[in-house]
Amino acid sequence: MSSLAVRRTLAIVALLYVVEGLPLALFRDLLPVWLLRHGVSIEAVGALSGLSLAWSLKFLWSPLVDRYGTYGRWIVAALVAMGALLFLFSASDAAGLGALLVVAIGAFCAASATQDVAIDAYTIRLVERGHEGAANAVRISAYRVALILGGGGMLLLPSWIGWPATLRVAGAMLLAFAGLVVALTAGHDRSRPRRADASQIPFIDALRPWAARPKLRAVIFFVLLYRLADQAMGPMVKPFWVARGLSNEQIGLVSVTFGALATMAGGAAGGLFVERRGIPSGLLVLGVLALLSNLGYAAAAFWPESGRFGVYAASVVDSFCAGLAAAAFMAFLMRICDREHAAVQYACLTALYALPGWLAGMVSGWAVAHTSYAAWFVLTAAFGLPALLALPAARAWAEAAGGEVGEGETR
Repeated sequence: MSSLAVRRTLAIVALLYVVEGLPLALFRDLLPVWLLRHGVSIEAVGALSGLSLAWSLKFLWSPLVDRYGTYGRWIVAALVAMGALLFLFSASDAAGLGALLVVAIGAFCAASATQDVAIDAYTIRLVERGHEGAANAVRISAYRVALILGGGGMLLLPSWIGWPATLRVAGAMLLAFAGLVVALTAGHDRSRPRRADASQIPFIDALRPWAARPKLRAVIFFVLLYRLADQAMGPMVKPFWVARGLSNEQIGLVSVTFGALATMAGGAAGGLFVERRGIPSGLLVLGVLALLSNLGYAAAAFWPESGRFGVYAASVVDSFCAGLAAAAFMAFLMRICDREHAAVQYACLTALYALPGWLAGMVSGWAVAHTSYAAWFVLTAAFGLPALLALPAARAWAEAAGGEVGEGETR
């Protein structure tokens, strides 16, 4: 693959993952602050994070993305749906948190999850073996740019234009990106999914190769728990900032924007580490650092006298380490997927690792309300430790998948 082709591929990946990250940024960063500022309880906000179940269930409809239409059309349809829903949110009563609003937020999550299936499948087909580390560094950086736009940038607007107008701006932004995706995917055959024979059962057919591999249960265990520490802490990060009296602008600038930049730096460093030392070494070293970073937030919660600067430091360290671990983990997931079953297999993997986070998020508000932020953050740091026991199985799968390997990675 020529250097020009590599750069073009990475540019496409960058745009797609800005598009993929925007809805998650809005769901994770903007909507919880919107609800908390309108008097919704922390327990309700924590429970509402359970709507992220859509990202765990997306494997159920991932075969449809593989069989019908093109990946580009699925992405555009999801963006248009989410943009329309944001306009609906702008006219809703957040304080009441009625059933219609909850259903609408759930639909937003489902559309975002569907978009993820299409974008991930498109990317797996696009990126050549051996370039996963570089591609994932770009993915993580682009994702954080999306967090800056959808989280940090949007949180700067309510004090100027109010919450309804802020939500409408977010909706218009998604619609604008839909137009960019149309321009990107038009005429590109690689965006077209493989059409399976109608007599086949595509979901079972896609997973059959994995069933024949050894150590399947250990790999499933590893995928389930490797990123749980970060996912369990995430739903309570913005409420913690609100509880410490920090403004929307401080949350948007430091937690989201500076945090996104720190994660971009971590993703770049993690991608370089994986390229040089290999995926297995990255999973171990970078994963341990990510677990330890949760304790920074615990320390800020234990010692409120550290002030806002203690919270700022915890945020930057946590974001950087999250980028490190994500680079290794996403490279691992890409490596073990078969290209011809990319949509279904990758959707299943991301659904697996999202599921425990959904469960933890559902109870996170209750846990904080009945204990403390500090206790919850310490507990989340321990959640990912069992995954390290399954690292040998993950290493075996990464090596068996073939392709280029880094200096520290053996076949």
